[in-house]
Amino acid sequence: MSWSAKSAADKVELGDDIVVVVGPTASGKSELALELAQRADGEIIGADSVQVYRHFDIGSSKPTPSERQRIAHHLIDVADPNEPLDAASYAALAARAIDDVRARGKRPIVCGGTFLWVRALLYGLAPAPPADATLRARHLAWAHAEGRAALHARLGEVDPPSAARLSPNDFVRVSRALEVFELSGRPLSTFQAEHGFRSRRYAAQLVGVRWPAEELNRRIAARTRQLLAAGFIDEVIRLVALGYREARAMSSVGYRQVLQHVEGRLAQEELAPAIDRATKVFARRQRTWLRDENVLWFDSV
Repeated sequence: MSWSAKSAADKVELGDDIVVVVGPTASGKSELALELAQRADGEIIGADSVQVYRHFDIGSSKPTPSERQRIAHHLIDVADPNEPLDAASYAALAARAIDDVRARGKRPIVCGGTFLWVRALLYGLAPAPPADATLRARHLAWAHAEGRAALHARLGEVDPPSAARLSPNDFVRVSRALEVFELSGRPLSTFQAEHGFRSRRYAAQLVGVRWPAEELNRRIAARTRQLLAAGFIDEVIRLVALGYREARAMSSVGYRQVLQHVEGRLAQEELAPAIDRATKVFARRQRTWLRDENVLWFDSV
């Protein structure tokens, strides 16, 4: 199946302030963003909740040195893995990066698959209570003692919409949703419903590449093989040695499965299929996030 990032980029109208490249994993976001930045004299601002962390390179499909030399990238390798960034922190960093890019006469091209972060940048966040370190420490201890599923089950009791939206393995966001309820007595989902994400802070054109499901699945499987061949397992071994086993990024798709393999909980022959399954689930969630957005989709055929 033929698809050209350049031909897609040539079709994008560049009248809006910023272009946001979105879509599921393995759909070609990075290639399209590079072509758009080349065409529009732009710079790329990452919106990926793993690529922001130093050392998490192979499994996050971080831009290569040659790609970063070709086009300037922002919000890549900006945080230590043991100092997690949330959506609010990302939105503030991205807003500063956009201002910096514009100040130099360049066009900001936002690109990434963490749509919660993209939405926080474009619309701001619901005015829920601020973070509470004591509660987060209590949740972490609970997760260690009884498992993340227990934390998620509790969220299902007090905030069913948030529980339905979040994976049990997404400790940070599950903890945040519980934290909001415990501090305010109100579910996070009610704050979000009131906020509505209706008023944009930036004029933006959202673009992406749309693949038939079977072809996207093939691309996901090919990506998994490429990551494993590039040294994904060795990277996770090194990250554990550096003290990042409990880092938020280690629970992300791919890293979680490789860690299970490294620790003897997932056989070698089961590793690639497990990564593929988790990635497909994540890709479906990414498409769901984008369902209500006005995205200019380019079909791959």
